Amino acid sequence: MIRLPAWERSHSFRATPRTWEYRMRRRIGILAVAAASTVAVLAPPAQALGHDDPLAGKARFYVEPDTNAGRQADIWADAGREDDAAHMRALSKVSQAVWFTSGTPAEVRAGVRQTMVKAARQRAVPVLVAYYVPGRDCSQYSAGGAPSEAAYRAWIDAFAKGIGGGRAVVIVEPDGLALLSSEPWCNEGGGGSTGTPEDMALVDQRFREINYAIRTLQRLPRTGVYVDSGHSDWQQLNDYDAGYGVPSAQLGMASRLLKGGIARADGFALNVSNYRSTDELVAYGTRLSKCLRFRQKTGAASCSEDDLATVRDHERKLPHFVLDTSRNGQGPWTPPADKYSDPQVWCNPPGRGLGERPSTRTGEPLVDAFLWIKRPGESDGQCTRGTAGPEDPEYGVVDPAAGAWWPEYALGLSQRAVPPLR
Repeated sequence: MIRLPAWERSHSFRATPRTWEYRMRRRIGILAVAAASTVAVLAPPAQALGHDDPLAGKARFYVEPDTNAGRQADIWADAGREDDAAHMRALSKVSQAVWFTSGTPAEVRAGVRQTMVKAARQRAVPVLVAYYVPGRDCSQYSAGGAPSEAAYRAWIDAFAKGIGGGRAVVIVEPDGLALLSSEPWCNEGGGGSTGTPEDMALVDQRFREINYAIRTLQRLPRTGVYVDSGHSDWQQLNDYDAGYGVPSAQLGMASRLLKGGIARADGFALNVSNYRSTDELVAYGTRLSKCLRFRQKTGAASCSEDDLATVRDHERKLPHFVLDTSRNGQGPWTPPADKYSDPQVWCNPPGRGLGERPSTRTGEPLVDAFLWIKRPGESDGQCTRGTAGPEDPEYGVVDPAAGAWWPEYALGLSQRAVPPLR
């Protein structure tokens, strides 16, 4: 789940957490959206897209000079917690994405430009997240976004101007394609849900907005563009009949990417703010990449396992992807059987750890980089796991509000890091 740092919650670019992913995953027959097959030319290498590849070679990623972890290290050092402070100092030295989640066009342009200037001083590549699509998060924890499609376009234009000719990687709209407004539960907790799909025009609008963001950012000469695609335990690969009696079917992740503009992007991103293991994500991402390539070559509306087997592992036009490894060192949490009615496996799960450090040396031909897109140490929200609460039964305390810095949780992530952080 998407949980941003405390300083961003008070900053003009503010976002709060995202979705009830566990509830989504358990629902069957979810979502009814337009099912028209879309065939597109898939993303070739960055140079063929008209820009240099910012991840070429051994890219060095930008590290912010002032972070929650760095400040926590000073606090614990003063309190005599030297070992804990050392963990936080180590955490503060790892590159993490910089999120932009609101603000006027002038504000976002200035904020992005400031980050680009600081990154240039380090001779480093910043990872930026554009998270301002209208109706984001279906009125749940991270509700918000631009007030209209026109406002979003102006915001994206300003975001691109802030980057200019510098090197950057942009993650386009976490959940923007994986969570559409037509999900039957979309408004639960935010006005109630009828259990039926919402206005399909909103779905069409979302695809236009994602396409516009990709197209605008792709024109930049040295920016890599990766569109968020959920994770390996969420949306299915292929479309299927949602069973709501409407003249459409669920769009699987492959169709969503094709309709969303993957043809113009450098690739897709997986596992933003989640905990799925790297091996699982690589396997899923490879299948998704092959499905996209198969559909592009054949015009098919779906892809079977037999179809995937016809796509060569090293085919030149296979789409690439990046992985968020910020909190997946221990993999996902498996809750005790029958203990909770809603374990909320995405929400501050116990026993997790930091994952692979940001790097372009992934050992996987289709994985362009491991990135820390989610900023470790911020609470996922006040989790109750289906109990009456308000305490989180896994910790015996009320979790910090979504996006708030949680020092002890950050410490646990660091202590259980795989590979070790220090």
